[in-house]
Amino acid sequence: MSELETGSNQSEIRYLQPLSIDTGKREKYDRFKRYGLKYVDYKDTNFLTQFVNEQGKILPRRITGTSLKYQRKVSTAIKRARHLALMPYVTDNLK
Repeated sequence: MSELETGSNQSEIRYLQPLSIDTGKREKYDRFKRYGLKYVDYKDTNFLTQFVNEQGKILPRRITGTSLKYQRKVSTAIKRARHLALMPYVTDNLK
């Protein structure tokens, strides 16, 4: 009898390429401290779109990794940009 028929070595499965399991977790960092940014400009909509999701909602700190001080500045900048119609309040696909 061969090893496959006895079942003694069935748990050993070999693949051509190693399995890559991506958990989707990245290291969070504060963009403002890393790049030395001091001011959040409400007119820079390309930068502010990093802090909103596809529907236009402001992302929380636990997802973006921004400190509390700069999260407050980002949220007020996004609200000002929305008020001046530089950014939409609600959208289907922002990104």
